Amino acid sequence: SSYLSIKSELAIKLARKYNVEVVSADSQQIYKEMDIGTAKLLRSQKSKVKSQNYLVDGIPHHLINVVTPKRKFSVAEYKELALKAIEKIQKNGKIPIICGGTGFYIRAIVEGLVIPEVKPDWKLRKELEKKSAEELFTELKKIDPQRAKNIDAKNKRRLIRAIEIVKKTNKPVPPLKFSAQGGPASGWDVLYIGIKKSLPELKKSIDKRVDLMFKSGLEKEVKNLVKKYGWTMVLKNTIGYSEFQCEIPKEKIKANTFKFAKRQLAWFKKYPGKKICWIKNFKEAEKLTNKFLNLN
Repeated sequence: SSYLSIKSELAIKLARKYNVEVVSADSQQIYKEMDIGTAKLLRSQKSKVKSQNYLVDGIPHHLINVVTPKRKFSVAEYKELALKAIEKIQKNGKIPIICGGTGFYIRAIVEGLVIPEVKPDWKLRKELEKKSAEELFTELKKIDPQRAKNIDAKNKRRLIRAIEIVKKTNKPVPPLKFSAQGGPASGWDVLYIGIKKSLPELKKSIDKRVDLMFKSGLEKEVKNLVKKYGWTMVLKNTIGYSEFQCEIPKEKIKANTFKFAKRQLAWFKKYPGKKICWIKNFKEAEKLTNKFLNLN
């Protein structure tokens, strides 16, 4: 009764068949000790490799358990570590699979996102953290209406970062720049695979997974983390943890996860150039991979 996500299950199946290692593109599984609430790969054992690698059913996974929930991890840091991991995988003659639902992370690696070099201002962030997402969005609209048009108005982390950039540079947030607009930045050949699921199917699998998280001790995990670190910015803004600040967390987690999954799907459906091949099962993924690797 593992609750590996459907994406992770597919990545492991492909890795078993092909010469592959997995690079996680999940902005929550980056955090140590946040295991149950992030649906981390519970069938994993820390590998003996001297890096943040995990073996999941014998398949090496990179970029899981990198920092503690005390510290915010930036997309710039992720990009740097992920590119190093990919280089290492390729040097070993293997193929990297980037697996996860954080689209921003995926685009940062594959399309070479150029990130504005504005260092974090922790004092400012602490002040902004006291405000609600609605208040932050209103503030951003005032100081940078253009960025406000294309930001997730409910994502406090993104809103705080956007306000921080404007206040530190006295300029609007520069539009996202990719070194290869709509295509791989490093001259890689890339196959994009997305898993097609109807909304009722998605809801059913989310509900089942959240029930399993609670059975696995999610409440205890949250209590231990809060006791150890307090309500950090990361814990306060992560689905699966933030809901424990109010009553009936289980139903809230289910509802918030489903809303988030719908937003994620909408984002990927608009992915530049509509490059994603949407599949229903492993056979379809296998067929695409064989063609991509010229194995037909």
